[in-house]
Amino acid sequence: QVQLVESGGGLVQAGGSLRLSCAASGRTISGYDMGWFRQAPGKEREFVLGITRSGDSTRYADSVKGRFTISRDNAKNMVYLQMNSVQPEDTAVYYCAATTRHGVYYAMDYWGKGTLVSVSS
Repeated sequence: QVQLVESGGGLVQAGGSLRLSCAASGRTISGYDMGWFRQAPGKEREFVLGITRSGDSTRYADSVKGRFTISRDNAKNMVYLQMNSVQPEDTAVYYCAATTRHGVYYAMDYWGKGTLVSVSS
């Protein structure tokens, strides 16, 4: 079992930056590909970014490409989401998730409870 806890959410102005963190416990994340997802009010949860267990490959949703970056520190059991140039449409609950699958993020095995990001215009 892997427990995931997100932090770093809050209120930010459009054009600003925010860094989310995901702390893992229970098992080392070096055995998992990791992803960030989000769910905006009234919408379904969607994939945002993913990173392979070694950190050598990442995948981005088109909506965040060039603005958001995912990174990981396996030694610290941490995953990060750097959000730059945020826009009101980035307002959502952001979830960290882990999967034993390689390079695919459509079926995650473990989820955090999420952290809310609100972007004001």
